[in-house]
Amino acid sequence: MDLDLLFQKSELIPVIIQDEETKDVLMLGFTNREAVELTVETKTAWFWSRSRSKLWNKGESSGNYLHVKKMVADCDTDTLLYLCKPDGPTCHTGCRSCFFQTIMEED
Repeated sequence: MDLDLLFQKSELIPVIIQDEETKDVLMLGFTNREAVELTVETKTAWFWSRSRSKLWNKGESSGNYLHVKKMVADCDTDTLLYLCKPDGPTCHTGCRSCFFQTIMEED
């Protein structure tokens, strides 16, 4: 896929991280072209930190890398999905997933 298609609407696009085995959603981050290129090159997930305004490789400080097994674009080519094998917890809190705070649940 031509990466230009991904970034024709915005320099930053969302990327959903999903466990390749369980299909659980682990996190949502943002990526730019350079981060996508680094992800393809290293096979580990790279992101653009909006708060720190810099590239970061998930796991660089914790050791909990996300090994990217498959990258898929959505139908509008403005969001990515990475199917990953995590080395450990994905969330900086130590939780397996960043999605653990229930707001609503139907009985």
